[in-house]
Amino acid sequence: MIRIGIDVGGTNTDAVIMNGPEVIAGVKSATTADVMSGVVNALRDVLAASKMEASAVDFVMIGTTHFTNAVVQRRDLAQTAAVRLGLPATASLPPMVDWPEDLKQSIGNHAYLAHGGNEFDGRVISPLDEDELLKIADDIKAKGISTIAITSVFSPVSADFEKRAAEIFVKAIPGAHITMSSEIGRIGLLERENAAIMNACLRDLSAHVIDAFRKAISEAGIKGKFFLTQNDGTLMDASFAEKFPVLTFASGPTNSMRGAAFLSGVADAIVVDIGGTTSDVGSLHKGFPRQATVAVEVGGVRTNFRMPDVFSIGLGGGSHVVETDQGLKIGPVSVGYRIKTEALVFGGQTLTTTDISVAARHAELGDASKVSHLSKNLLERAEDKIHEMLEDCVERSRLSPDPLPVIVVGGGSILVTRPLAGLEVIKPSHFGVANAVGAAIAQVSGEVDRVYALAELGREKSLEDAKNRAIQAAIAAGASPESIEIVDVEDVPLAYLPGNATRIRVKAVGELNGR
Repeated sequence: MIRIGIDVGGTNTDAVIMNGPEVIAGVKSATTADVMSGVVNALRDVLAASKMEASAVDFVMIGTTHFTNAVVQRRDLAQTAAVRLGLPATASLPPMVDWPEDLKQSIGNHAYLAHGGNEFDGRVISPLDEDELLKIADDIKAKGISTIAITSVFSPVSADFEKRAAEIFVKAIPGAHITMSSEIGRIGLLERENAAIMNACLRDLSAHVIDAFRKAISEAGIKGKFFLTQNDGTLMDASFAEKFPVLTFASGPTNSMRGAAFLSGVADAIVVDIGGTTSDVGSLHKGFPRQATVAVEVGGVRTNFRMPDVFSIGLGGGSHVVETDQGLKIGPVSVGYRIKTEALVFGGQTLTTTDISVAARHAELGDASKVSHLSKNLLERAEDKIHEMLEDCVERSRLSPDPLPVIVVGGGSILVTRPLAGLEVIKPSHFGVANAVGAAIAQVSGEVDRVYALAELGREKSLEDAKNRAIQAAIAAGASPESIEIVDVEDVPLAYLPGNATRIRVKAVGELNGR
């Protein structure tokens, strides 16, 4: 099975071609301002490097930062109506109550409260009022809005109200884009609602971006299937990604961590992915990134859909190195994808961390004579500072005193030349394109997150039901049934709820069904 993996970063767009587990070729291409031409260049270059015909490619997997950047930069977002079903409950905290004002205004700040919703055990808070929803639909239509996010209280337990509301809105506003929170987020109401609204406001952009990706792949002569990587290290097909663009958030660091596990053969480790602009650090557990257990902020908004427990610092191969009154300052400013014109070794005027590595003879890039004037003292202080910054990150990622290895990947990993925090450092082959490898080897997953009343079902039957639901979700997403395994089970007793209530979250993962 021939796969192409592509990962779009802030500095480089990386691509690899793999034949089963073997990396045939890997290339780096500068990320372009419009992003799409960078993807086209990477596709062209990796096909040329592999000497392989485009028609031989079975699958293309792409990891992209498009949608995260749109939220962070407040651009290309659709006017969105947020409809919450829960009255008379929840009225004190309206939709988007905790959003930054500029982001709220950029999508129009259209919020509606209606009757509906459930208790944790499925009991109805109040019946759905269809006339009330039709009036809301009329108002949304009058404002010219065609993007709607529907959130019902405890909809992961029972999604019936959201589904009925969606039917009413689709009939009243033909062609409307509908996002239901039960399909994206977890139990918590506000964070799940936030994720649904964020997904909804990206739907127009996702249709445009994914169509452009399809066109780029087709123009390269590739006829294979096209997938996007999700933020849990697994795949979704293009049509699913069009509906759920929010699931691509943080897929870049996740791809790097999956690639690091695959290339090194190590399933439990700390991964440091050093790009051109940032370093992303997180922990691997059974070959997958550890998932964040708390609400994660995206663009200043709290969400609770699955996200890897990864944090970033402003240290990369293009980071500025500046002498200040307080001492040497490295990052967070970076030359980014302009490194080939702005770094000293490439004839530019900016001292970067890459220049430090070349001057210290740890890397061979550009013209070393252009950095021969840098003093030994400066080089030593810069290298000490770089390792000190990374060691702080590694210590933050350690959950136990066990000596886990540190896998260092990414083009900027030339900056690491010694052990970190006293731990063994592994630099696998093809480390520079680990993110693209992670995209190429991505599997397919299914996840369930529900509250069970153990007093009725019992723990064993509840766990079995959750596992079966996760397996069915993975099969529905395109996993080969015989390859599926359960990789994560979490059950948390909810002491404040009656009926011995327990929240159970299960994740199943399988290989992509090639048929």
